[in-house]
Amino acid sequence: MHYTGTIWRPPYEAASLLLEVTAGCTHHKCKFCTLYHDLPFQFRMSPLSDIESDLQEAQLASTDPVSMLTARLQGLPRPERIQRVFLTGANPFVLKFDRLMTIAGLVRQYIPSVTTIGCFARITDITGKSDGELTALREAGFDGLTIGIETGDDEALRFMNKGCTASDIVRQCQRLDQAGIHYSFFYLVGISGAGRGEAGAIATAQVCNQLHPTLIGVNMLTVYPDSELYQEIQCGHWTEEGELEKYKEIRTLLDHLEIPVQFAALGASNAFRFQGTLPQDTEALRGTLDQIIETVQEEDLREYRVHLRHL
Repeated sequence: MHYTGTIWRPPYEAASLLLEVTAGCTHHKCKFCTLYHDLPFQFRMSPLSDIESDLQEAQLASTDPVSMLTARLQGLPRPERIQRVFLTGANPFVLKFDRLMTIAGLVRQYIPSVTTIGCFARITDITGKSDGELTALREAGFDGLTIGIETGDDEALRFMNKGCTASDIVRQCQRLDQAGIHYSFFYLVGISGAGRGEAGAIATAQVCNQLHPTLIGVNMLTVYPDSELYQEIQCGHWTEEGELEKYKEIRTLLDHLEIPVQFAALGASNAFRFQGTLPQDTEALRGTLDQIIETVQEEDLREYRVHLRHL
C-alpha cells in the first residue's frame, strides 16, 4: 500500500480500508494545526495507477487463498470482506467530481463488497460541487464524511484562518442533507480562547441544531510549539483556555444541543473518553462531565496535555 507521512483517521474508521488518494491539505493555513508538518509539500494527489495498485493489493488480502491459509496457520482470524473504504489525506473531498467518481468506480471494480466510501472534508470542498454532483457521489457510495467544523464561533474561525464561517457550515451541510450524504463533526474544544469557551459552545450548538450530523466528536485543542497559534500566544495575541474550562465548555455544548446525535470524546486529545446518544444519554453524560469538573485537578489535566506527544 502507498502511504505518505503520518496517516490520520477518525477513531470510528478503525475497521475501514485506508486508501491514500491525496496527501496533505489544500488549505494548510489553520493556526492550530500541525498534523501535516511532516510532509515536504502542501498537497498532492495520488496517481490513479497507485490507487489501482493498492486496491488490487487489498483485494488479494481478503480473497487470496494463500493469505487465508497463512492467517489460519498463524492463528489469525480469516480476513473479512471489506465493506468500507476511507480515503486518506486532510481533505480528499476537494478532488473534482470526475476524479472522485473514477475512484469510486475503481473501488467497485476491485472490491465489490464495499458499500460506502468516507473521507475527511472541508466545508469549502462541498462548495465547489453542484447539487447534482453531490447526489451522484452519494449514489456512487460516498457517505459518512468527517468534517472538522471546529466551532460555530465566527470570531474564532476568522482568527484561526479556518477559511469558512458559521453560515457557510450551515449552508453547505444542508446541501449534504439534501443529497443524502451523512456526516460527522469534529468540535475543537478551546478554540475560542480563555474566557470565551462557553460562548463558542453556544454558537456551535446553534449551528448544529440546524443540521443533521450523525456524530459530534469533541477534541481538545492541544497547542504545539511548531504551530502558528503557539507564536500568537508568545506574542500575547491569544490566551489558551484552562483544562477545566474546556470541560465546562463541553458541558455547555451538551446543554444547548437539541438534535438527536451521537456525542463522543474518543481521540487521544481527550484525557477522559466518553460517548452516548442524545437525548437519551444526556443526563449520564452531564454526570460524567460534572464529576470531572468537580473532582479532577487542573494540574493533573494540564500534565496530560503537556505530555501529549501527538494527536
